[in-house]
Amino acid sequence: MLILVFGLLIVVNATTFVMIQRTASVNRTIEHAQLMRRASRTTLISMLNAETAQRGFLLTGRSDFLQPYRQAQEEMKPAVAFLDEGAAQDPTLKAPVDRIHRLADLKWAEMERTVTLAQQGRIGQSIQAVRSGEGKRYMDELRAAVDAFDALKSARIAERRKASDRFGVLTVTMNAIAGLLVIVLALLSAWMVRRYVSELQAARATLDAANAGLEDKVRERTGDLMRANEEIQRFAYIVSHDLRAPLVNVMGYTSELEQAGRVVDKAIADAEKTRAVDADVIMAVREDMPEAIGFIRASTEKMDRLINAILKLSREGRRNLAPETLDMTAMAQNIADSVHHQTEASGARIEVQPLPEIESDRISMEQIVGNLIDNAVKYLDASRPGEIVVSGEDVPGGWVVYRVADNGRGIAPRDHERIFELFRRSGKQDRSGEGLGLAFVRNSVRRIGGTIDVESELGKGSTFLLKFPKRLIVAEPGGAL
Repeated sequence: MLILVFGLLIVVNATTFVMIQRTASVNRTIEHAQLMRRASRTTLISMLNAETAQRGFLLTGRSDFLQPYRQAQEEMKPAVAFLDEGAAQDPTLKAPVDRIHRLADLKWAEMERTVTLAQQGRIGQSIQAVRSGEGKRYMDELRAAVDAFDALKSARIAERRKASDRFGVLTVTMNAIAGLLVIVLALLSAWMVRRYVSELQAARATLDAANAGLEDKVRERTGDLMRANEEIQRFAYIVSHDLRAPLVNVMGYTSELEQAGRVVDKAIADAEKTRAVDADVIMAVREDMPEAIGFIRASTEKMDRLINAILKLSREGRRNLAPETLDMTAMAQNIADSVHHQTEASGARIEVQPLPEIESDRISMEQIVGNLIDNAVKYLDASRPGEIVVSGEDVPGGWVVYRVADNGRGIAPRDHERIFELFRRSGKQDRSGEGLGLAFVRNSVRRIGGTIDVESELGKGSTFLLKFPKRLIVAEPGGAL
């Protein structure tokens, strides 16, 4: 319906435009015809004025009568020229206009002869020429020609006015139809808008109902996740705590075994002074037992580090966040100063550029930046002077971005995500560590509402990108996220 109404409206508007153009054209034709009528009348009136001045000059002999005679001649010229121009545009007018032009020329030639004779002093001949009736005959024929031309133009003007009236009526009719179409279009638009609004309201009501149910589900799932997370943290804490007791015993008994080994070794040494001791005993005491105790000690120390890391993650997850305004430039510089002895020994340099302030948890930010700088120092490339740059800026939307860039070993693309997993490391394993640092960093970053990404290429260095909200908002004052 809308397409049909729009199509009809376009057709009506086009028709109205054509009618207006035609009406304007007809009106211009009527105006031109009126001007031609006026030009023919001007020719006749100018000729009458000239004839009157001629008669006055012949009767009185006063030359001042020649002034209106010549003025009438000048007035007639543009009128006759306009008639000729109109006849050139409309061939049907050529014959009547030529007749008017010819009679005007003949009458004017007759008047010129009488005026010339009078100026030469032959007034009798001049009067006789007037009395001959030639001038009167020309004048009567000119008047008749002008009247005929006027009648012809009047008839054409009447016809064109009727056409103009028809075009006007048609234009008004088209405008009325256009008005009705506009009303129909408005009603259709209003109906469609109302239907659209009704559908939109119904969809919104459905969406609100779905959102309400979804919010309930989200709250329920969030509660379940929080409880599960708390249980996991509690379980990790309990397991780690419970593992430490037997581990301490193992470490203690390992020390006792080590001490007992030394006592046995001393006893064997004393016995060797008086008699020969079995070689297997000596090997068991002096080689096999220390080696076994060394393996036990290394394994228990590694297990101790893992348990400490798990406890650290568990405690960090249970710690309450305390947002405050942080001078990140000073914080990063203090961390850089704390590893100055390591960078000085390796010939490396740490540059801390001006960093934007942030409102966040101080302990989390210190641990995040500290871990990243420690990692950058640990994995510098010994083949070139180390360079670590800490930079940052505010970004639109209430966010801040920090970067920790180095020119160290770099990370293979396949390991960009794996390095953030627990107990996962990449590259050559020539540095101590359990693969917990970056996992701890990502966990801390997420707790304070941020994200962490890495851009790295083997042999060229790495850049860790941290993005945080400018202001950290916790669920409750002092509450944990």
